[in-house]
Amino acid sequence: MLPVSALRTLTCHPTIPLFLSNLKNRSPCFSKTNLCFLKTHTSMPPSASSKIVAEYAKSDRSSCKTCSKKIAAKGLRLGSVSRDPRGHDLTRWHHCDCFSFNSGTVTSTDAINGFDLLQRCDQEALKKLMSGHKRSLDEKTDGDKEEIEPEERSLKKSKTSTPGEEMELDIPFSVSDVKDMYKDATLFPKWKAFQTIIYLERDDGLHDSGKIAAFDFDGCLAKTSVRRVGPDAWSLMYPSIPEKLQRLYNDGYKLVIFTNESNIERWKNKRQSAVDSKIGRLNNFIKQVKVPIQVFIACGLGNSVGKAEDPFRKPKPGMWRIMEKHFNSGISIDMDQSFYVGEAAGRTDDHSDADSKFAQAIGLKFFVPEEYFDAQSLPA
Repeated sequence: MLPVSALRTLTCHPTIPLFLSNLKNRSPCFSKTNLCFLKTHTSMPPSASSKIVAEYAKSDRSSCKTCSKKIAAKGLRLGSVSRDPRGHDLTRWHHCDCFSFNSGTVTSTDAINGFDLLQRCDQEALKKLMSGHKRSLDEKTDGDKEEIEPEERSLKKSKTSTPGEEMELDIPFSVSDVKDMYKDATLFPKWKAFQTIIYLERDDGLHDSGKIAAFDFDGCLAKTSVRRVGPDAWSLMYPSIPEKLQRLYNDGYKLVIFTNESNIERWKNKRQSAVDSKIGRLNNFIKQVKVPIQVFIACGLGNSVGKAEDPFRKPKPGMWRIMEKHFNSGISIDMDQSFYVGEAAGRTDDHSDADSKFAQAIGLKFFVPEEYFDAQSLPA
């Protein structure tokens, strides 16, 4: 009679049902008890054939297996797919920030099914989740290195961080909180909303960099008026703007626009008009200068009675922090080479000092538009 140890090996073969049936007919000593024993002890554990899949939720019916909360429709979710004992695929869905890569079986995004179909910002966010987990594992398994190098890490951090109380600002960012609409207003393609900011997901040709050339929009790059609304209601502030932006791009700078637009929040009955006007102007500006630019719009309000000041509205550095931590591919920013240009510098005719205070909070060199765009050479 064939020993049970041999049968355990054979049960992994796809023809085992036929084999067991024949064996049972031929051997009177082979009972139902033996069959049950084999079935119980030879099934492969789900983790042995598990895989990871990423997709946008088709509805809001699925729940996260980690936190048990609903996964919003069209929200990015990660699934762990395993084979149950009956041979069927079983998917356990999770919010992205709830998902754990602790198994160590996923070492690159190539192992995530559906990754190539995700939007660029979601791809970048997943890469950060994976790299963050890898760093966490490295820290846990490299205790000696952790003890002997704290001073070196502190020095490295000081070169790319801003001194002062604004350093404490830490805004949690999750791809599951990213929306295709700002409240009740529909956004243009490639534009997304997160809390009270609207951002351009990824302009074609944009490259992340340690060198950031940042600009305000209204009154700095574009001449606009509060009395005129519409995507074409603007003109170039200075004729040298296209050439200078193209030169910066060719020199390896990433161009970023940080602009306040509280009308998007304030005009509750005309919010769609405010969104279309602001984004339309920015899209048309980028087309005219022919340079890829990253854009962040702060829609929140400033100081108001009984309400905390919006952390993204300049002079608060929230937009910069989001860009630095989540939209620059983890590249440290060289503060010596980076700079910010804005027209609100607190001068007699300026409406505020939001731009100069924004640069000060971050630790960036600051220029007013007429100084920068009328100069013969770029700042060193």
